[in-house]
Amino acid sequence: MAAYRADDDYDYLFKVVLIGDSGVGKSNLLSRFTRNEFSLESKSTIGVEFATRSIHVDDKIVKAQIWDTAGQERYRAITSAYYRGAVGALLVYDVTRHVTFENVERWLKELRDHTDSNIVIMFVGNKADLRHLRAVSTEDAKAFAERENTFFMETSALEAINVENAFTQVLSQIYRVSSRKALDLGDDPAALPRGQTINVGSKDDVSGVKKVGCCSN
Repeated sequence: MAAYRADDDYDYLFKVVLIGDSGVGKSNLLSRFTRNEFSLESKSTIGVEFATRSIHVDDKIVKAQIWDTAGQERYRAITSAYYRGAVGALLVYDVTRHVTFENVERWLKELRDHTDSNIVIMFVGNKADLRHLRAVSTEDAKAFAERENTFFMETSALEAINVENAFTQVLSQIYRVSSRKALDLGDDPAALPRGQTINVGSKDDVSGVKKVGCCSN
């Protein structure tokens, strides 16, 4: 079950990026998940912004630091910094605009070129509430996700359909990957000393583990 938590109350911190063409609804997915808000008049993101939210995964508190950027080409210079440390990604397209679906292969290549192979990817078809305008079939999107070995979900930020599920599934899977890697190294994730980082990927400089005992100074 997901729940809101104080900013400094967490066991794990994971960086997740939102990618996809401009106008597919990335910012509204972010605001719906982190603040339960939606804006019909939201403008295109300029540069980079991020928001945080914590959820429960098993008996741990997992904090997501979710980054959002504009999809326009002129912001591609920020690519390396944007992807650095990311252990999860939502690759978003608009189910009513087929060109945004066609472009996901380019976005996926860019993502994989700049992140570790262990990154957890959720392929997201947003604006699923606009059923009468649908241009991308669910079957085609599922086939793409299966071929690329990613998760898949259709969402509506407007109607809050599957937004919670999409983010929660990504964070839960990242947590499991992190736990497996810790066990492979002979560590007990539940007993990690304060400040120790589990490197989910070789380029991970954001995500990690925070353990603070009841009597820590």
